Amino acid sequence: MAPQAPPFTCRAAAAARIGDAAVRHRRAVLTVWLGLVLLSLTLLPGLVRALVPPDTRIEGSPSAAAAELVAEKYPQLGSQQVILAFASSGLPASDPGYRRAVRAVAAKAAEEPGVGAVMPLPPVAGQDPRHSYLLLGVRGERPLPPELSASLRASASRASAGNVEVAPTGVTPVLAAGVRTELADLRTVELITAPVVAVLLAAGLGSVGAAVLPLLSAGAVVVTGLGVLALTRPDEGVDMTTVSIAATVGLGLALDYALLLLLRYRRLRGAGGTPREAAARTAATAGSTAAWAGTAVLLTAACLLVVDIPSVRALAVAVVLAAGLATAAALTLVPALLVTGDRLLGWGPMPWAGRAAPGAGPARWARHLMRRPVRYAAAGTALLALAAAPLGGVQTGVHFDRGAFAGSDAGQALARMEADGLASVTQLALPHPPKEGPVDTQRLAGELRADPRVSTVTALDNGRDTTVLLIGERHPVDSPAAADLHRDLRDRLVPRLLPGQPVHLAGPSATVHDLDRELRERLWQVLALILLGTFALTLLLFRSLLVPLKAIALNLLCLGAAFGLLTLAVGRFADGTVNLLLPVVTVTLVFGLSMDYGVFLVHRIAERHRESGDNTVAVADGLRDTARTVSLAAGVMVVTFAGLLFTHRQELQQLGFVVAVAILLDATVVRLVLVPALMRLLGHRNWWLPGPLARLLPPPPAPPRPRPATPVPRPAREHRPVTPAEAERD
Repeated sequence: MAPQAPPFTCRAAAAARIGDAAVRHRRAVLTVWLGLVLLSLTLLPGLVRALVPPDTRIEGSPSAAAAELVAEKYPQLGSQQVILAFASSGLPASDPGYRRAVRAVAAKAAEEPGVGAVMPLPPVAGQDPRHSYLLLGVRGERPLPPELSASLRASASRASAGNVEVAPTGVTPVLAAGVRTELADLRTVELITAPVVAVLLAAGLGSVGAAVLPLLSAGAVVVTGLGVLALTRPDEGVDMTTVSIAATVGLGLALDYALLLLLRYRRLRGAGGTPREAAARTAATAGSTAAWAGTAVLLTAACLLVVDIPSVRALAVAVVLAAGLATAAALTLVPALLVTGDRLLGWGPMPWAGRAAPGAGPARWARHLMRRPVRYAAAGTALLALAAAPLGGVQTGVHFDRGAFAGSDAGQALARMEADGLASVTQLALPHPPKEGPVDTQRLAGELRADPRVSTVTALDNGRDTTVLLIGERHPVDSPAAADLHRDLRDRLVPRLLPGQPVHLAGPSATVHDLDRELRERLWQVLALILLGTFALTLLLFRSLLVPLKAIALNLLCLGAAFGLLTLAVGRFADGTVNLLLPVVTVTLVFGLSMDYGVFLVHRIAERHRESGDNTVAVADGLRDTARTVSLAAGVMVVTFAGLLFTHRQELQQLGFVVAVAILLDATVVRLVLVPALMRLLGHRNWWLPGPLARLLPPPPAPPRPRPATPVPRPAREHRPVTPAEAERD
């Protein structure tokens, strides 16, 4: 039973028209892209100034509602609270000079329009006598201006003859410090990955000239994407993590798609096609494959929008933007560059170029695998299962990446606070009827002061309808002890001591608690949507029931193996915890990226099966024809994401590790072993589709006129020239 042709015809025709138009008007296409790049370059300085920390709020969450209540009832406490941490190498906090410095800083901070209350925090048991703290109520969610921080430091230094220093700290200041670190890391990653990718491309493509074309396309996509980010969010600011993900994903996808088109173009040129004919056919075949792959990335990234966290939605927008621009470049910029630079593609040949037939190694492997499919299918599955085994011991959570800002003033101030037992301040808001007076919190405050997790308790009332307890916590906001205290306050202490009293918790610990809950709940929704979308897209593409089920199972196994290896390597990442955001983002990226290689390989197998009717020959030919492209594209993608290992942020290091390992496993164990071995074993059942489902799907185009089967080439024939018919195959 030969498979029906998948519905590529309309898409290929559209891609061919776009590619042909791009070739005919290549000067205009190149001019437009050059204009976009130049315009984006002029916007990049503004983007750097607009970088902001991730927005960790969850609209409508209990912590966000409590923060709004506190800001409304206590305007002087603002919408965020910043701690000014004072320290001296020799003076105690009781020294007159030290006190003058604190008063001078408090007066200077009070003059700032966005600052409300300036409150001293009482010393706590175990606090270093050379440390003291002020709490600032700050309106808005943006960090304190750098000029204000410098002015406060100067005031403290003048008042104490240089003996006292001060630094703002808290969630927003330390995340803002992480922005500066991440920006420097992004530049370092570019300096490391760009040369490695260039060398890999030149080695894999056989010439320097051929390597330049994917780099030009990727550079245009990355720069234009950053320009779009700068243009669309000038007032809100741009999350630095969004910039890192947009640059990394844009670079990887643009290189991937450009490679796919370049290798197809060279085959067509080798078969005797003119540059214009080869470029148009490349757009119709490889370009349509890139369009499907880009669509898969777009759909999986859109699944992140169900997560009600602004920073996660910003990541979704970044991936959608990167995939959209990479696809647009593949359909327009790359065909124009291929024709324009046709004569330069062979410039700077590598010494080994042309010495061996490109398909010799893959052909031998294909013949070998077809003779032993059961053995290799079992070995590949066992290898991935063994790698996934440590996954059961993984520890996940939401945590502050202290290593990313440890060298900053805000990070050092936070470390001093945590060592002093004043890790954060939580606001417990207790609304009451206006005529009943303040809530009696004496018993509650007494129990809290006796709690070893609490360092200080201060009661406030606005004189109208809200009492607030400021609770100083001894343990870091992302620790299990802080989570336990949060639950005890909400579920045990307040209900027992103040029955019927509404409870509202705001502050860093409450926000982290809500983030943890939101990510754990939404992870399974995101995964379900991605699985459903992958199934539907692959079903539509190949008109097969088993192909999408197999793709989903292998993707999950590959992801499990990557996370299992991360679990083994997690000791390298400071506290040994896998950030809970990582599975949400990684599942999206890996499923989207794996569709690229899956579509390319399985579509070639399906086409050869339609032509020959022989499943074994079709699988072997498909593996032979795609092995080089998949291997080189995956190598580039692995290098791109592995560059994130050179950053200081644990989240980005872990993301780079998991995605790089998943792509490596996908391109080797899955695409070169498991997929062809399983398709060899399943035979004609690969293309089984129930009749009722077949009637629901769009009808396939008429199958092409059958040609004699082209067997897997034997060694003596591996150096034969490429024929035009073979060059046409997608």
